[in-house]
Amino acid sequence: MDGFREAVPNNPVSPEKTPVTNAAAAPLAPSVLEALARYDTPTICNAMEIVAPERRLIGYTTKPLVCPFPDLPPMVGYARTVTIRSVVQSSLPAAEQARRRIAYYEYVGTGFGPRITVIQDIDGTDVGYGAFWGEVQSNVHKALGCLGVITDGSIRDIPQWAPGFQALAGSIGPSHAWVHAENFGGEVRVAGMTVRSDDLIHADRHGAIVIPIDIAAKLPEAAELCGRRETPILEIARAADFSLEKLKDALKRSSEIH
Repeated sequence: MDGFREAVPNNPVSPEKTPVTNAAAAPLAPSVLEALARYDTPTICNAMEIVAPERRLIGYTTKPLVCPFPDLPPMVGYARTVTIRSVVQSSLPAAEQARRRIAYYEYVGTGFGPRITVIQDIDGTDVGYGAFWGEVQSNVHKALGCLGVITDGSIRDIPQWAPGFQALAGSIGPSHAWVHAENFGGEVRVAGMTVRSDDLIHADRHGAIVIPIDIAAKLPEAAELCGRRETPILEIARAADFSLEKLKDALKRSSEIH
């Protein structure tokens, strides 16, 4: 067991007013998300440098995360944000825990889809002390329409993890301690990446990046441009007759591709 076994969220939004949005009103067509998912996250970062160079130093993970399922394809979805703690026990009465558990699941299971859960562990120097995620939560969140989780906290139950459900985590550990969700639906910061609810996220084994909605549709074309620029350099670097002069020529040809 994991996650809400000990406690449940202290939602900044009233549980009776959990945001519910119409999936048909999603800001981007599914075809855009599908196109983005054809590229790995480093390529999306490269494309972002072309489309939005002002974001070159922001919007992506800058600290290493553990990925126990490196062979899973990239995931693209809208963020569901949560903060957790595990070194202190929740003081909420059992009835309130149960009520907020449902409010949390309603938040995670509604809104634009597909979704990715982004969890910040706020235990400071004890970050990752207890695992919120394991066999139970991975399967429940997959059933609720999530593609995976990105967290600076710990995860566990790797062999029992929901098949196909991606995970990027700060660490892997054995116990959930007093783990419980403190808040959900607000701004979080995970591994250097600041995320708000409903932000568009692209992630794979390398890390994750927030994609501004208004430029998302431009990134696949920019990613193709990156590939075309790299091709002449890679071709000569891999060639049996490589030489410095040929590399110089390849670099020149690469810079002329637009």
